[in-house]
Amino acid sequence: MEKTQVSFKKMSLWQVVILGVAYMTPMVVFDTFGIVSGITDGRVPLAYIFALVAMLLTAFSYARFSRQTEKPGSAYTYTAESCGAKAGFFVGWCSLLDYILLPLVNALLAGIYLEAVIPSVPYWMWVTLFAGLVTLINCFRINFLANLSLVFVIAPLLLMVLFIYLVIRGVGEGQGYEHVLTLAPLFNGDSSILPLIAGASILCFSFLGFDAVTTMSHETQDPKRTIPRAVMLTTLAGGIIFLTASWFIQLYFPSNVRFNNPDEALPEIVLYVGGALFQSVFLCAQIMNTFASGLATHASASRLIHIMGKDGIFHRETFGQVHSKLGTPLYAVLLVGLISLTAIALDLATVVSMISFGALIAFTAVNFSVFVKFYVRDQQRHGMKNIFLNLILPFISVGVIMCLWFNLERSALLFGCGWLSVGIVIFLYKKLKKQNIVIGNAY
Repeated sequence: MEKTQVSFKKMSLWQVVILGVAYMTPMVVFDTFGIVSGITDGRVPLAYIFALVAMLLTAFSYARFSRQTEKPGSAYTYTAESCGAKAGFFVGWCSLLDYILLPLVNALLAGIYLEAVIPSVPYWMWVTLFAGLVTLINCFRINFLANLSLVFVIAPLLLMVLFIYLVIRGVGEGQGYEHVLTLAPLFNGDSSILPLIAGASILCFSFLGFDAVTTMSHETQDPKRTIPRAVMLTTLAGGIIFLTASWFIQLYFPSNVRFNNPDEALPEIVLYVGGALFQSVFLCAQIMNTFASGLATHASASRLIHIMGKDGIFHRETFGQVHSKLGTPLYAVLLVGLISLTAIALDLATVVSMISFGALIAFTAVNFSVFVKFYVRDQQRHGMKNIFLNLILPFISVGVIMCLWFNLERSALLFGCGWLSVGIVIFLYKKLKKQNIVIGNAY
């Protein structure tokens, strides 16, 4: 490891967007459909519209900050620069929770899928193989990762197009709604709003890719121009994919009554639509999609650890350096790989419930930081445009995210508070250590 940065070819706009979309795992819409359809009474596409609006508001806040600085770090950096280092530390610590758990989720899902395809190989071995391969690829330059992610994103999306074709053929022939051209997936007679908000609170965390791309500023061409555009394009691309897929699934399945297990509806959805062979092919595509997401989430998590290492939150000599030949934060990459291996001993429900806390902390902090930076500190408060952009819109965004807070599961809240408590202990320890060093130097 060397302390100096080495010049490498940096990513273009489309490469950053591909990584952001890969981070989102587009085919997750099939995994969550059964759950959200039950919550919203068959209005999953409308819940996605609610979620997309909420995420676009927050993405706009991220984009505004990324125009102001080339420094990466996502909510951690933006909060620290606006509200101070202490606030930045706690937001970064909470954000780190979902960053390091998402690679673990992908390793866990890959183990489940691969064991279903080849049951003769034990689950723990699949998890080890998946985590090891993802870690190895992440050791190399980010351009290689972005180009590889493109392959693993495009293939499942093409299969999704085939799925839509099969749905169009099946609708009106005794399956789902009578016609393809109907607004029933949005308006089926149920006018209640609270179930839609509850559904959107689950779906919002499918959009985390726009947050992740902001951690890659140092590896991107012209970051002040590229990153803001990538943030908005990633959010829109994810929203379009999710909305389109959920629309056609809802056409075929007006409710979730046909599913034996709504919490894991993907195998049943593709079996009913395309038969056993299509189900097998689709499951292979899902494995590819999980691999793409694993690559992207691993990259983002290691970059955030590297950024926090450079700032001295983690050991600077270990995590704050970039490898001179590979051009990557090698030790941060390896640490994320080790954490991913713990998927061997965890279950999906437990891990997923932990992720939402950190994401909501980050979204709330960034929206509020827009108000602090632009309205309070920079005093951009003259004229209706500034008042709207720097005062009204940030608080609307915070209000929307607060609606999601009210739907946070109790287990996620308790675990998140426990994680925050660990952060407080680390913060107090580092502060005390710093004071002792100052006192020692004085003597």
